[in-house]
Amino acid sequence: MTTNPTFQSETVMQPRSVEQLVAGKPTSDGAGVQLTRVLTQQLQHRLDPFLMLDAFGSDNPDDYIAGFPDHPHRGFETITYMIAGRMLHRDSAGHEGLLENGGVQWMTAGRGVIHSEIPQQEAGVMEGFQLWLNLPGRDKMCAPWYRDFAAADLPRFVTEAGVAATLIAGASHGMKGAVTRDATAPLYLDLHLPAGTRFTQSIPETHNAFIYVYRGEVGVAGKTIPLQRMAILTNAAGTDGVVIEATTEAKVLLIAGLPLHEPIVQHGPFVMNTEQEINQAIDDFRAGRL
Repeated sequence: MTTNPTFQSETVMQPRSVEQLVAGKPTSDGAGVQLTRVLTQQLQHRLDPFLMLDAFGSDNPDDYIAGFPDHPHRGFETITYMIAGRMLHRDSAGHEGLLENGGVQWMTAGRGVIHSEIPQQEAGVMEGFQLWLNLPGRDKMCAPWYRDFAAADLPRFVTEAGVAATLIAGASHGMKGAVTRDATAPLYLDLHLPAGTRFTQSIPETHNAFIYVYRGEVGVAGKTIPLQRMAILTNAAGTDGVVIEATTEAKVLLIAGLPLHEPIVQHGPFVMNTEQEINQAIDDFRAGRL
């Protein structure tokens, strides 16, 4: 168990169940990086405030070596979590950072940024996730922001049952994550569950929530969530959290957030509230104003 004195057990009286299992769609992005798009555009309103989740993982350099050359963003935040490998970030706001095993890169695109993410290896495994988190309309034109968190900088705890948790965002078991956001209140946990263990997490009934299994399989309310599947959790009134059970060793992402309930208009790397704002973003990019 963690030595952090703020650690607290969490009790869930009315756990959520699984509404739907989702298989990701194989695709490529950047300069041909092979990945699986788990949270697609069709699910943006259901999983508001989250816009996209990509999972990438390969030991074939041809699948990732070209990386993501310069490309723009406006109107949301990107959270890149690296399980294995090294990625160099550079952007037009002057930020630069090397994302390594177990680290997180959190970038607020705000009013606009052009950045690149290039692998810094020629062999071996490259694995991780990129999550897109929406910004409320009032903040979409805020100043860009960026921060790298090394693996050692991320809050971690181990439950009495032996579940190891990395807390990227939000709050869990009395501990505060690396990043918090008032408008969307994101919770982002990486959970490593030994066989025969369970993990309990409180989640307000107002929040949308999902689980993605990237090793093994887990169960939620009697429903098995297989490897490489996303489980959208129900939003039933009166629910106060989720209980995740592992019959075999498993690793999962647990993600939840407060929906913005605003229009979502996306054109590639721009996500705004109106078509007019999208047209302005395109014009600004073409004119070099990002």
